[in-house]
Amino acid sequence: MLDKHQKIAVYMEGHIDSDYGKMGTGVVRYIKNQIVGVIDKTHAGRQMKEFMDTEKEVPILGTLQEAITLGASVLILGIAPSGGRIPDSWHSVIDSALDAGMSIVNGLHDLIHPKWGSKIKNPDTQWIWDIRIPQFIPAIATARAATLQNKRILFVGTDMAVGKMTAGLELYKVLQNENHNVGFIATGQIGITITGNGIPLDAFKVDHACGAVEHMVMEQAEKEIVIIEGQGSLLHPGSTATLPLMRGSCPTHLVLCLRADKPTLRSPEHIKIPDLTAFIALNEALATVVGTYPQAKVIGIASNTSSLTLAEAEKHIQTLQEKTGLVVTDPIRFGMEPIAQLIIAN
Repeated sequence: MLDKHQKIAVYMEGHIDSDYGKMGTGVVRYIKNQIVGVIDKTHAGRQMKEFMDTEKEVPILGTLQEAITLGASVLILGIAPSGGRIPDSWHSVIDSALDAGMSIVNGLHDLIHPKWGSKIKNPDTQWIWDIRIPQFIPAIATARAATLQNKRILFVGTDMAVGKMTAGLELYKVLQNENHNVGFIATGQIGITITGNGIPLDAFKVDHACGAVEHMVMEQAEKEIVIIEGQGSLLHPGSTATLPLMRGSCPTHLVLCLRADKPTLRSPEHIKIPDLTAFIALNEALATVVGTYPQAKVIGIASNTSSLTLAEAEKHIQTLQEKTGLVVTDPIRFGMEPIAQLIIAN
């Protein structure tokens, strides 16, 4: 977990404006630490708010040395590509950061410590945090979460990287501000980096994944509302994350997340996103399994409209509300208050 007083730099070379940059943009939006800059020489001299909806003044720097000069002691690797590989071109940057005494936060499947661990000269002040290493071996899940009396909100998606974590954190913020007893369970590298706690779900063995989620939910049994960060999608051929999230959390409510501009998966693009009403019914049926588990309904839709103009976004939301009969919002543009109020009332 990061010390709140440490200054950080985020390395995003070549990915500030790509779909793989969600690790970096998530850190910029939510982390409490001071960010001295995001490193990407292509856009050096500009501000991150030119690329994302944020009021933070975060400059884009051209080199790692600039970040060190500005006082950064921690380097966060700010990409989340499919497969979780560290680009070969980043190896020299990791070398330089460790040689300069910086610590590193790495959310990729490729681990830093085995290869670069010998570069740590003072373990008391310098460290490597490979987030995707499970910290415990859970018991096999037994649906204990179904015995709880609280509300458990699981975020599901039409695809990967559609904003499930963002929607969850925005909902968490709304409920916290209204003084509700609410918890947030991070299940991916970005959420863990931001909150300092959680489980790297896709790093657990399949047999352990449901139990890992159940363990985290039971740890927050006293919370009135528990928000579970979503991962992957039932639609994606490379994703197995949604089912263990459903079984481990036994959700009482679902929130569907999607990208307003995507009629297909990001990759592979030949897979079309099906009729949303049918897809919602599929998620509800799998979560509930003919009444075996708590009756979980999609209570609202969080749509990422960042690629649309304001007028286009408003029209999209109105059309989607009319089609599904559900409350629809963009978590960043319009906020999660409408969905929060439905959860409180139901």
